[in-house]
Amino acid sequence: MTGIKNTLDTLRHRLLPREMDELGWQPIFWLGYLGFLFMPLVIDMGSRDWLLGTLLSIPVFLMLYFRGFWHSGDALWPYLLSMCALGYVLGPIHPNANTYLIYAAAFAPFLRRGLTVTMTFILVMLLVYAFEIWLLGLNMISLFVAAFVAVAAGFGNHFFIVNTRRQAELRLSHDEIRRLAALSERERISRDLHDLLGHTLSLVALKSELASRLCERDPHGARREIDEVQRVARDALSQVRLAVTGIRAAGIAAELASARLLLEVDAISLQYEGGDIAMPVDIETVLALVIREAITNVQRHARATSVCVKFSSGPSSILLTVTDDGRGSEVVAGNGLTGMRERIEALGGTLHIEPVHGRGTKIEASVPLTMQTQASDVYAPAQRPRMYTA
Repeated sequence: MTGIKNTLDTLRHRLLPREMDELGWQPIFWLGYLGFLFMPLVIDMGSRDWLLGTLLSIPVFLMLYFRGFWHSGDALWPYLLSMCALGYVLGPIHPNANTYLIYAAAFAPFLRRGLTVTMTFILVMLLVYAFEIWLLGLNMISLFVAAFVAVAAGFGNHFFIVNTRRQAELRLSHDEIRRLAALSERERISRDLHDLLGHTLSLVALKSELASRLCERDPHGARREIDEVQRVARDALSQVRLAVTGIRAAGIAAELASARLLLEVDAISLQYEGGDIAMPVDIETVLALVIREAITNVQRHARATSVCVKFSSGPSSILLTVTDDGRGSEVVAGNGLTGMRERIEALGGTLHIEPVHGRGTKIEASVPLTMQTQASDVYAPAQRPRMYTA
């Protein structure tokens, strides 16, 4: 199956540029509308004089169609006009020749000249078609059908292109935000380590040098200096561990910021409730991963408009709740869900997922606070990094 999929993907990339990857196989499926050219075979068993001309026109159209995806802007004009010409030439002998005009209207937004130019092109194209129908005395119904579908296709693709451009710009801004955030974090870590270790290591070097000078003439003084070096080193180690813990403890804040950026692309709002809650680093890390997996599932599957992330704590446990207002479909246990459950259960906690059809999904992760984790490796609320609040 993998070999067949790779072969099909290779074929698609030969026909369509990689910029169209987000459309997948849709451009191929859109060719199904060519079936309208053969509707007379179904509804009219009379003369088939139109059939030969139609069959000859299809290879020409397919060449224009697939090459059109490789061009945009002014380079697309020859393909649009050629599609229109096919429709006009076939019009006198085929009642559904307006199919080619509708394809041309669908391509018009890729001129990237704005909605005014797109609609002007479609209007002129339809006026020429109307003149042809009047001149030949053909049925005006085909004009009305062509006008309705062409305008709809033009509007639809125009707003698709606008939305795609905005999403690309948004992704670029998100990448820049992440880059700047990573740069800022590296600078902060560098400053913290310099402040913590610069003075301490200088003091260790100074006292070690002093101890070496006192070794022969004042052994007791040298011993005191060595003891002081040991104390300073232990204090420095404690501060470094605290600093590293602080870096690791930024997990939930970082995940909330990433979640906001991810959901923003699909116009999904994010609310955060719970304030700053002190928790051990291992619990923070696990709950941050739960948030990541839950938000990813919402973005991919839920079709939601809002998500709420809520923390609450008691004397012996911490509860994370993630709710959305999506479709609430049945949850299938995949690698992400299994990983979430295993991490929570490894800490002695529980994970409960409650989908409600048509009303969203609720995820509750409860983790107990043991006496050991309550007494050590915990950030006080005042020390913890400020979290995002939407």
